[in-house]
Amino acid sequence: MSWISDADESSSAEVAAAFDRDRAALGYVANYTRTFARRPAVLEAWRGLNAAVKASMDPRRYELATLAAARRLGSSYCCLAHGKVLVEQFDGAPEVRALTRGAPGDLDPVDAAVVRLAEKVAGGAVEMSEQDLAELRGLGLTEDEVLDVVLAAAARCFFSTVLDATGTEPDAAYRSLDRQLQESLTVGRPIAGA
Repeated sequence: MSWISDADESSSAEVAAAFDRDRAALGYVANYTRTFARRPAVLEAWRGLNAAVKASMDPRRYELATLAAARRLGSSYCCLAHGKVLVEQFDGAPEVRALTRGAPGDLDPVDAAVVRLAEKVAGGAVEMSEQDLAELRGLGLTEDEVLDVVLAAAARCFFSTVLDATGTEPDAAYRSLDRQLQESLTVGRPIAGA
């Protein structure tokens, strides 16, 4: 599941709570929780940061930016997680598969620009210039909305990097996704065995 041994559920109340939270929400303990729970304060800080970023964004835009950044980073775990949300809550599987192939399909101009900006952030923000923000500004997004896209993509860089640097595999539960969707969202590490 990971190159770092799983957190010991009996080691602290914080670890036990993190495991219990996953069991209540997912029916199992996510592999990322098993890794991050070795540092419960970091896990909680991540949860707080991610919630704060999401709170100010349109939910679909957050998912698009996150999936685009995860795809650029080669993070199967995050592509599977956020691609699944897009399929189940916003778009169909064909649209998400097209997006993962770099063909935004039927995305409107704003959504397509969000994807491009998130990819640029994840691909190397040091290479960016103010001009990279101009497309979204030109499409009518406010400064806050442009910042939200940057925050979502940059936060994904942290989370995805930790998962891949520790060899944390995507949860076996993602095997329940449609086979074609699994294949299009598995852009790096394979899904964990059952």
